[in-house]
Amino acid sequence: MTARLEATRVDLPGLLQVLGKNLYSTPAVAMRELVQNAHDSCVRRRIESKAPFEAWITVTATPGRIEICDAGAGLTDEELERDLATIGRGYTRTLREKGEANDLIGMFGLGFLTAFVVSRRVEVFTTSYQTPDRTWHFASDNGQRFTIQPHPTTRAVGTTVVLHLAPAFEHLAEPDAIAHLVEHYCALLPTPVFLDGARQQRANVLAPWWRQDPAPTGVKKTKADLALARHFERTFDPICAYDLEGDGHRGTLWIQDGSTYATSDNRNMSVFVRGMLVSDDARKLVPPWAGFVGGVIESERLAPTASREELCEDDVFEEVQALVRDTLIAGLRHTARHDPANWRRILRRHNEALLGAALSDPQLFEIVVDDLTVPTSAGDLTMATVAKRSEGTIYVSLGERGAPEETLFSALLVPVVTGTRFAAFPFAKRVAGQRGYRVVELGTEHGNRALFRDAELEDGDALRALLEDAGVEGMSLQLAHFEPTYLPLVVVPDREAQMKARIESDDADRRIGSAALGLARMFTAKLEERPEARLYVNVDAPVVRQLLDAEPSRRASGAQLLVAFAKVMASQGADSVVKDVRSVLETINASVEALLKGT
Repeated sequence: MTARLEATRVDLPGLLQVLGKNLYSTPAVAMRELVQNAHDSCVRRRIESKAPFEAWITVTATPGRIEICDAGAGLTDEELERDLATIGRGYTRTLREKGEANDLIGMFGLGFLTAFVVSRRVEVFTTSYQTPDRTWHFASDNGQRFTIQPHPTTRAVGTTVVLHLAPAFEHLAEPDAIAHLVEHYCALLPTPVFLDGARQQRANVLAPWWRQDPAPTGVKKTKADLALARHFERTFDPICAYDLEGDGHRGTLWIQDGSTYATSDNRNMSVFVRGMLVSDDARKLVPPWAGFVGGVIESERLAPTASREELCEDDVFEEVQALVRDTLIAGLRHTARHDPANWRRILRRHNEALLGAALSDPQLFEIVVDDLTVPTSAGDLTMATVAKRSEGTIYVSLGERGAPEETLFSALLVPVVTGTRFAAFPFAKRVAGQRGYRVVELGTEHGNRALFRDAELEDGDALRALLEDAGVEGMSLQLAHFEPTYLPLVVVPDREAQMKARIESDDADRRIGSAALGLARMFTAKLEERPEARLYVNVDAPVVRQLLDAEPSRRASGAQLLVAFAKVMASQGADSVVKDVRSVLETINASVEALLKGT
């Protein structure tokens, strides 16, 4: 059988359904597409017509009806049939392929079809600059069939598109709705767009720095940048703004004046391609660590998808990602060096977020390393201050702030970094590695060995027996040398033993998913069974020696008092190793009473 060559057919009703329900996120995008066509028509007239003219677009609405009018090139009857009524074809593409204009917006020849998504009837009245004495009338009820005929009244060169809205979309013609749509999509469109036929109420009045000639400088420039940022920033006031400039890309980035936390992600980026909004949520252009940054970019080279509501993630997209990151780094560096007031505001608002961000970007780390603070037992401190107070050793607690082992360091006036807070521990380790500081993790075997040196005592067995009788259940007892000598006993939780107990408890079956719990128990199974806390006895403490030398009648009460004192200190924090504080306080009272009575 001989193969037949057939032409591809188009199911226009099906295509219109795809446009209205699948390709575009909202049928209201028809307004953007039609204004875009009007803009490109003005560009075409500027390129092809020798006569000077004033470019403008008006979008006016009356109940059930919207008109988009322009002073562009207009269309001849041949162009109406060849370009306007042919799916996927448009004169804009021809001009683009000739390379005659970089400010043309249209690409796919689909925009005019969106008019039928929201309308029950569409009319076009157009006069071409080539035949200024002849106006043509195009009309269609469904986009599948149309009529083209001369119009008895000649209008000025340009085009008017009239949308007779379908009942479901008559709300688009409400004054507030149409104004919002036009201002939203056309904020940076260079061609003036008006909301009235008399061209008095202009919708796109923004003048970003890259459109101004001459460009503002000094205080005027700062005010202009912040005003632009406020227009596009939906949630926060901007602290400061940075100019973004690259090959075919211009824009402004800003730091938000709103407190952020570890997981905060308030990134927002509005992207305009040749003046028309493509996306107001292109956050992927902003580094993931910059959850406190907003921006607006106008590009000649970023490519929109067919819906023109998203960007193609191609090489140019990656180029702009790198440009945004480099602009942020350069801007933050400049603020840190030359704008101390705003730098302090940035640090106050975004310290925690910047801790994590600094770990993600080496250049950012160098900018903020000396200024960021980490949470410690002595409050929020810079790493330089922590290192100075601890003589070059960074102590980190892996328990909650106020953990029992911090008692020792409170006595020594040494700050302990709260390692459980977001990014504090890895940031401290990064700084320590760079500056040559030693890191000691409290509550771990390695950390304990660094703090508590094993000790031998001639009458150590007697001391152990005395303290064990005083009640150290649930703790292992260890003799050690440590500072300060006026602190006789310190209770230190064993974090690994605590984790093993939590993971292997019956309660964990209810709190943790089976897959994650299984993996966790594979790890904890390797840990030996041991008490969840250790009681370190300072053999260098004078009171310990005095306890051993005391009269037998006073030893038991003294031992009970010291152990109870250590337990009270260990009862602080969310992960306290002492649960029954009341009984501990009762023991203290009883011990003091016994000592006073001499029994």
